Amino acid sequence: MEIALLTDVGQRRSNNQDFVNQFRNQAGNPLIVLADGMGGHRAGNIASEMAVTDLGAAWVNTDINSIDQMRSWFEIHLEEENKKIHAMGQEEAFRGMGTTLEAVVIIGNQAVFAHVGDSRVSIWNQQDYIQLTSDHSLVNELLKAGQITEEEARNHPQKNIITQSIGQQDPVKPDIGLVVLQDGDYLVINSDGLSNMVTNQQIQEVLAANLSLDEKAKTLVYAANAAGGLDNISVALVRYHEEAQP
Repeated sequence: MEIALLTDVGQRRSNNQDFVNQFRNQAGNPLIVLADGMGGHRAGNIASEMAVTDLGAAWVNTDINSIDQMRSWFEIHLEEENKKIHAMGQEEAFRGMGTTLEAVVIIGNQAVFAHVGDSRVSIWNQQDYIQLTSDHSLVNELLKAGQITEEEARNHPQKNIITQSIGQQDPVKPDIGLVVLQDGDYLVINSDGLSNMVTNQQIQEVLAANLSLDEKAKTLVYAANAAGGLDNISVALVRYHEEAQP
């Protein structure tokens, strides 16, 4: 398996409130975490870095080597972080702080993901590009209810309003899913700074290009910036390779 991570401030923002990192636990299994922070002053980048770093610190101390344990692990640790960031957000300097969060653990040929907010996890099997997560956003709720069209959703003035985040007062309810990986599959984990600027078709074209994984991540970020770079842009790419049988 190959992993590439990249984050960029974009063309319009003065600071980067996204944060992305990877960690391995004592069993050698990777956790990739991507967060898109919100809040005034520096609160957003503090929230995103806290969420990623705290979840990673908890992961490296485990020896989890089974998918069966992942749902409860995610639920426990995401709610712990939700309470921690919410409490910090009561201070004036951090008022309104919060963050989206995408966390992906890969064990063998299976990937378990936890999703809160409007960042995304998708898979490309070299034919179809499939979004595995459903945005926790007002616009997506309107779209699912049939009150707006997909075209209206793409340009909606309230596109940035999310309905769930890490740091809210209510208990967080992450969507948790599982996907089985085949040889050559790509996982794409990204903030909305990529998906609001670059189409799924463009992402597929980059993934299909004869480039290294790091170059593909750089090309995606470049494309988002070339389209306007209205927000911070973060992407994590995973390419899964089946181990050769002895």
